[in-house]
Amino acid sequence: MIRDDRGKVTIFVAIIAPAWIAMLGLVIVGGGRVRAYQRADNVAAEAARTAGQAIAPGSAIQGGRKVIDPALAATAAQAYLDAVGATGTVTVSPDGQQVTVVATIRYDNPTHLEFLDGPTWTATGQATATILIG
Repeated sequence: MIRDDRGKVTIFVAIIAPAWIAMLGLVIVGGGRVRAYQRADNVAAEAARTAGQAIAPGSAIQGGRKVIDPALAATAAQAYLDAVGATGTVTVSPDGQQVTVVATIRYDNPTHLEFLDGPTWTATGQATATILIG
């Protein structure tokens, strides 16, 4: 008796194909999330660096203690965040030696497989810049 194997591959592909598509979607979305979190951290670090350069001119020009001007720092960091399409907050320490930026970016799911992760979500990064010569 000869057995006919026709159609067995079709059934196998029909069962395995959805799993492979879901796996591919998870890899793409997971990689996108990692990149988004890295970008949020990088944006926060650059915004903090920019804000950390906003030294209060009054005492610095006279050779006194260098401190971060909170208003100038917030303006500088916000300008950077706006330029890269992010939102965030800027906080200057009470002693004026550190500035912390929390940046939030939006990530759009490129797969259009909303069941994996929804259509959009946000990634948040945080960085602190410190004045080394006070």
